Amino acid sequence: MIQVENVTKTFGGKVALKNLNCRIPKGCVYGLVGSNGAGKSTFLRLATGVYKPDAGYITYDEQGVYENPQVKERFVFVADELYFLPQSNMKRMAKLYAANYPLFDIARMEQLAEVFGLDPKANMNTFSKGMKRQAATILALACRAEYLFLDETMDGLDPVIRTLVKKVVYDDICSRNATAVITSHSLRELEDTCDQLALLHEGGIILESDVQNLKTSFFKVQVAFDHEYDQAFFDGIEIMAYSQKGSVANLVVKGDKTQVSERIKAKHPVLLEILPLSLEEVFIHEMNLLGYAFGELSEMEEGGVQ
Repeated sequence: MIQVENVTKTFGGKVALKNLNCRIPKGCVYGLVGSNGAGKSTFLRLATGVYKPDAGYITYDEQGVYENPQVKERFVFVADELYFLPQSNMKRMAKLYAANYPLFDIARMEQLAEVFGLDPKANMNTFSKGMKRQAATILALACRAEYLFLDETMDGLDPVIRTLVKKVVYDDICSRNATAVITSHSLRELEDTCDQLALLHEGGIILESDVQNLKTSFFKVQVAFDHEYDQAFFDGIEIMAYSQKGSVANLVVKGDKTQVSERIKAKHPVLLEILPLSLEEVFIHEMNLLGYAFGELSEMEEGGVQ
């Protein structure tokens, strides 16, 4: 388990993370989303010991990560900004990885390269951006590490390859009971892949939940009555957003779907519909409650949350 306690990190007086707390259980695919400059990449660099926290601590099974080679052997990090040795190919990079990861599996690397249609002997300078990201992911998976950190790993990939990457990563995590921490521009990518999601805002996690709970505890309600009413009529229900036009009201509600439905039915509506929310809508409404405007977040399928 990764435990993060009261972690703070600043750069030149600017706070990137402040008193951040979370626990990432073993065998979990943990997704991290957030507003612009929320600190997702900073979090990954702290979790992998690239940065040292200004305050607080990060541990793996009660062992600190910063300047701890034994712990660092247990994870692999694919950063948003990729780096490969000059004029190298995947074969040469594999030797570098194998020197640092005792469980590095060259046969696994070659198998995955074939699946993705990459030539391990080809100079990676000839690879496209998407091909380089595929290569980095393949090398990371071949390390057979307990923990896998992927920063914007779907960036630059076409839809077919994104689907393949998600399947390969998820199958690998499940088969080895490993742990993955993934950031992405697309909530839809995380919704399909992750067990847990966390919303990072202004340097702190403000919402953390398993995906299934997010899907069931946030929902829309469309309701109508044959008499005058307003939002106060729904006292006792946790309403995240409310709008009304004539006799029809639309509510975004947080809570137990069955209980909320029964409570509204007791008021004898002439119309009642309970509709699901997408994860994008859940996060939009959570951020709106904090006064943060996402702007063009409706376009998140290809990248709205940064």
